[in-house]
Amino acid sequence: TLITIECVDEIAAGMGLQAQVAAITERSMRGEIDFEQSLRARVALLKGLPVEELKQVYEHVLKLSPGAEWLLQQCQKYAVKFMLISGGFTYFTQRLQQQYGLDYTFANQLVIQDNVLNGELAGRIIDAQAKADLLVQFREKLGLNPMQVLAMGDGANDIPMLQAAGFGVAYHAKPKTQAATSINVRFGGLDAVLLKISKISLKPVICPI
Repeated sequence: TLITIECVDEIAAGMGLQAQVAAITERSMRGEIDFEQSLRARVALLKGLPVEELKQVYEHVLKLSPGAEWLLQQCQKYAVKFMLISGGFTYFTQRLQQQYGLDYTFANQLVIQDNVLNGELAGRIIDAQAKADLLVQFREKLGLNPMQVLAMGDGANDIPMLQAAGFGVAYHAKPKTQAATSINVRFGGLDAVLLKISKISLKPVICPI
């Protein structure tokens, strides 16, 4: 949601596997197959890829979604905590955190040996349940009620997180995700999300995306 690409698809392009991996990604985003199963299958295909390819994707391919920088500026201006909960990889989320000053980031950890991906993941998979759990965990840690939390997402694995927030926004989302939320943004950038929410409330103080 925060960025315009699916990182795993772009990484796969470096191995000539983009079409194969993208097909699995699309089925997962639509909720047709289990997210963890699909992620492990895609990462296994990346075995042997040099870490340098990840750097190339971050520096030359990865772009923020339209309106993202303005959204981040507004969050910082009004002391809104910003949490990036990604089904992607820590290699990218940690760099985004450093570059844009995100408060919290969570993602899946690729196992790297001798500067090469070994096709495996370490730690808990950031799937649909993990996203919702993290939202609730930080909401409670910060002493907030649900109506002080805004969450945005576009895939089926975002649905539990969106439903756990006081304001769950389906942003340019898949049909299954749109049907599960009451707030849909189908046009415009991420700046349009705050403009829409401002008509309802000006109180969110944590924004998972």
